[in-house]
Amino acid sequence: MQAQKEVPPDMQCKDKFLLQSVRVNDGADAKEITPEMFNKEAGHVVEECKLRVVYVAPPQPQSPVPESSEEGSSPRGSVTENGNANGSDSTTVMRGFTERNGTPEKSAEAKALMLRLTEEKNNAIQLNSKLRQELDMLRRQSNKSRGNVSMIFVILIGLLGLIMGYLLKKT
Repeated sequence: MQAQKEVPPDMQCKDKFLLQSVRVNDGADAKEITPEMFNKEAGHVVEECKLRVVYVAPPQPQSPVPESSEEGSSPRGSVTENGNANGSDSTTVMRGFTERNGTPEKSAEAKALMLRLTEEKNNAIQLNSKLRQELDMLRRQSNKSRGNVSMIFVILIGLLGLIMGYLLKKT
């Protein structure tokens, strides 16, 4: 890889590093580890992990208010390989956003936005769960009612047949 001469304006990077590991015998030294050991086609078990490259702006001067005193701190989580934040580390994402945009007003806006979005996501997940439960219940009720309607239909046809037979017998 070649070092970039300047930082992209959007601070986005598509570079990744592939880490590979393979099991070796106890006591093996570096001379015994060969590139062939990492060949999956040869039947070796190779564990892989991709690490995305993330640009981080230089640290800003610390705030006079310590982070631990913030009220309503959001849950922690991480950014996944595909670039999505998994709701458990929104503070990492907020810090990156804050470092890029710089001003405290934007930082407060970003924190408020992240908290609101996290809350909306949690509400949507709960609503989705409730809707699935209701749908399952409606499907069960629908299956039960189908059986009852067909039984009533059979009884009505039977009665109609008896009445028609009785009437035809009289004539």
